[in-house]
Amino acid sequence: MFVTFEGLDGSGKTTQVELLRDALEQDGQRVVATREPGGTPLGERVRELLLESEEVAPWAEAALFAAARAELVERVIGPALSRGDTVLCDRFLDSSLAYQGIARGLGIERVLELNLNAIRGLLPDRTFLLLVDPEQAAERTGAPRDRIEREGGQFLAEVDRAYRELARIFPQRIEALDATRPPTDLAEEIHGRVRNGS
Repeated sequence: MFVTFEGLDGSGKTTQVELLRDALEQDGQRVVATREPGGTPLGERVRELLLESEEVAPWAEAALFAAARAELVERVIGPALSRGDTVLCDRFLDSSLAYQGIARGLGIERVLELNLNAIRGLLPDRTFLLLVDPEQAAERTGAPRDRIEREGGQFLAEVDRAYRELARIFPQRIEALDATRPPTDLAEEIHGRVRNGS
């Protein structure tokens, strides 16, 4: 199974990936947990370019994310799924659809087409979208640490709206959850949904 976690920085994605990995391993599953951009040597270099550069044109940003994602699928996700492992990923395709496709105005269809080619059509079996108010997410993360976080509240609000729109467009795959709940309660629900396939 291929499971991804989406949401604003500060929504608790990384925590939920770790908690689900631990729970599934206790169930006896082999689990590979990764993140993007990143997860490979090339992906980590792209991550640094994307998050530390002063300014990146929207299509260049989208293409760099797609390149890192293609490498992650080729080197990590694809091989793990072929071995029968469960793969958990902190961000994936929907991040590009939300940030670049909607919030940056490049268009969902155009960004989706770019990425589907890069990832050879590999989509998550399910995506958990962790929803939290943008102001609360900013409070959780503290001072902006990277270029995208420094874009401020209005951009974060656009991304939040974009994610909610994606959940409406792809309800069969994206499950929106209230990320203001206690992390352990949320993790228990997510574990149950993954284990039961519901």
